Amino acid sequence: QLEESGGGLVQIGDSLRLSCTASLRPYNTYAMGWFRQAPGKEREFVAAITWFGGDAFYSDSVKGRFSISKDNPRSAVYLQMNNLKPEDTGAYYCGLTKESAIMNKNVYESWGQGTQVTVSS
Repeated sequence: QLEESGGGLVQIGDSLRLSCTASLRPYNTYAMGWFRQAPGKEREFVAAITWFGGDAFYSDSVKGRFSISKDNPRSAVYLQMNNLKPEDTGAYYCGLTKESAIMNKNVYESWGQGTQVTVSS
């Protein structure tokens, strides 16, 4: 089970830090990732981090503004979001995958319930 937290209503240029914790220690996990979904749109990749190597990957739209990190002993992954824009609005989900195609939402086998981020203009 994954659980996200940290969303909220913010202004343009503000920052938020999302957290995702796993109730059980991730077993045989290759990576954990963050995706977001705006109303009427498909869930899209935001960032991912390999569980043991710590390699981070970002979508072009958030590169330079968002930072993903992890805490293995806590079975947690975080998403620091800076300089937020209205187009960052959406429900943010974390997931875990045992596969290497970490930008593909279809390889994620577990998802949290999501946390809403709204950036007001």
